[in-house]
Amino acid sequence: MIDLRPVGYIIGLLIATLGAMMLFPMVLDYVSGDGNWQAFLESAVLTCLMGTLLSLACANGMERGQGITLRQSFVLTTGTWVMLPAFGALPFMLGAPDAPFTHAMFEAVSGMTTTGTTVFVGLDNLPPGVNLWRGILQWLGGLGIVIVALIFLPVMKVGGMQFFRSEGFDTLGKILPRALDISSALIQIYIGLTVACAAAYFALGMSGFDAVVHALTTVSTGGFSSSDISFGKFAHSMELVAIVFMLLASLPFIRFVQATQGDLRPMWRDAQVRAYLRWNAYAALAVTAYEMYHFDRGFWESLRESSFNIVSTFSGTGFASVDLSTWGPFPFVVLIMVGLIGGCTSSTGCSVKVFRYLILFEAIRVQILRLHSPSAMLDVRYDGRRVGNDVINSVIVFFTLFILTFGVVAVALSLTGLEMKTAFTAAWTAVANIGPAFGPGVGPTGAVDGFPTAAHWIMIAGMLVGRLELLSVYVLFLARFWRN
Repeated sequence: MIDLRPVGYIIGLLIATLGAMMLFPMVLDYVSGDGNWQAFLESAVLTCLMGTLLSLACANGMERGQGITLRQSFVLTTGTWVMLPAFGALPFMLGAPDAPFTHAMFEAVSGMTTTGTTVFVGLDNLPPGVNLWRGILQWLGGLGIVIVALIFLPVMKVGGMQFFRSEGFDTLGKILPRALDISSALIQIYIGLTVACAAAYFALGMSGFDAVVHALTTVSTGGFSSSDISFGKFAHSMELVAIVFMLLASLPFIRFVQATQGDLRPMWRDAQVRAYLRWNAYAALAVTAYEMYHFDRGFWESLRESSFNIVSTFSGTGFASVDLSTWGPFPFVVLIMVGLIGGCTSSTGCSVKVFRYLILFEAIRVQILRLHSPSAMLDVRYDGRRVGNDVINSVIVFFTLFILTFGVVAVALSLTGLEMKTAFTAAWTAVANIGPAFGPGVGPTGAVDGFPTAAHWIMIAGMLVGRLELLSVYVLFLARFWRN
């Protein structure tokens, strides 16, 4: 059997840290004179206590300082994203909005996975601490997934991520402080981007509170807003700031680490960075042309609106400045397509990721050339490097599982009574961690509070599986995984 003590020790520390983070919204509500601060205090005490007790109970498993094994890393990754939302949901139940467990858990999972779909309505009237807590959940989730993508997934060989092992950090089986050093560098960059984003929002007219909340959810590409109408509440200049930081946050954070060390070349030389920026531009220009032709609108207005909403969907953020359901059939198809691509690997972006599409396209191209010239010596190459068959096979398996998971979730949601378009977009937003859902049953503010309870739990499962890149969760259901 797997020794779960190291896993419990680390998760306990993370739970205790989450409890400490609850003090920020508690102080905000207290200063603003809102009695909801007591709910955050109770949640913080309970969360810190449980996390501390779990760590103390498992501390003897970390005495040797040997880090964690590969199998333990799989349990740790999934366990973290299950346990933290469970405790993160406490303030929603103990205080405003006095949510039932299903709604509170849905909101917390949507936050931690940076999906951004909400079951809460009347966001403008919630205590400020609640909206800050929603932003903090997304910010922590975005930071966590970057660390997982750089430290764990390359070694776990999930979906072709082993290709980036030489660029990442192989820490499994080594002393834990090595991983902490890596995390420290990432945290500094992550905080820097967040502070810069908040300052830019504030400078252009957002209130200090809105600037902080939206900076937290922009850099995490999460999409939670403090207003029911999202970015429709703010001046158009805010959209330009959001575009810049959503793009930055969905680029590989390993490139930012290299840039801070004085080498900017790897960022632009990265094939997925160039492809991601290029594909965003293509999609935005296509929708802009459609809007100008069909609605007789000006170029700059159409370009701004299209660029903001395309980048928001492409990065998986999920902010909206207009009612996207009124855009028309062509823009809707473009939104679905870009949402199924997602950002770059080792970023806060979600969905399939750009690099997998690049490898898939290159593998298809090479296979076609081999049909034409069977004797030719042709290799699948990515960014100038040869791609091994293990990576290609992993990518193909990932695509297959993604499509199957998406289909199963969509069918399961339709069986709960949701109309097919609603079920399809709800599966799309859950598995790809995008944010908005469309169709009958979705509230006027985009909230899915009217969905059946079963649909909420299906989406919770879809969000968790999608955020952790499928295989790292599915492997836990194999009996042989738990055998010695």
